[in-house]
Amino acid sequence: MPVQLHIHDKPLEVAHRFTTYLLETMAGKDHFTMALSGGSTPQVLFQLWATQYRHDFNWSALHLYWGDERCVPPSDPQSNYGVCRSLLLDHVAIPPENIHRIHGESHPAEEAARYCHTIWDTISMEGDYPAFDLVMLGMGDDGHTASIFPHQLPLFNDSRLAVVATHPVSGQQRISLTGTLINNAHEVAFLVTGSNKHAKLREILDKKPAAQAYPAFYVQPDTGALHWFMDQAAWKGSDEE
Repeated sequence: MPVQLHIHDKPLEVAHRFTTYLLETMAGKDHFTMALSGGSTPQVLFQLWATQYRHDFNWSALHLYWGDERCVPPSDPQSNYGVCRSLLLDHVAIPPENIHRIHGESHPAEEAARYCHTIWDTISMEGDYPAFDLVMLGMGDDGHTASIFPHQLPLFNDSRLAVVATHPVSGQQRISLTGTLINNAHEVAFLVTGSNKHAKLREILDKKPAAQAYPAFYVQPDTGALHWFMDQAAWKGSDEE
């Protein structure tokens, strides 16, 4: 499992470099499946893709899924899909049938089961499980990824493809892909920005014992490459900027 680090000065540079990587990875493919993450860094990405890169993507080839979703309707400002729709999907020529969203407005357990079936039915198999071409992930300052939080770490290795998770502070329910599916992807890419991520990031990359409490530590693709795209603040921390 090769691990590749991509370190850039600012979040905008991280977004540009990730976009270049994505376009290179998609080149020549007429069908490409990708799971998106939420958070502030993807919002920068979506704005870039809808403006500077809108003519560089083969939108008809790109099939979009979500790594996690809050259990809210798409009109809610917290909806990962809703944010993506307003910043990107409403502005590019991606076919509606290529958008495979999680229905955050539906009953959580029923929607998690439905999304499992969607993935089984639409993603090509690699071994015993479906395999995305690319899974994009973020990492919280508590070491969580997707919506698998440290207090629910066993969900990471759940044999299901999608599960219902709970935010440890707000109690909000979320639907999240599991590590079982994430680690079966052909490529996995973290986008991590901000000095508040530094401590957990370095513990994970340096394989410190404390990192074993963080779900992001267990993102270790079975056969594909693992990429970490980060800014200097996340890499060095605020004391060294």
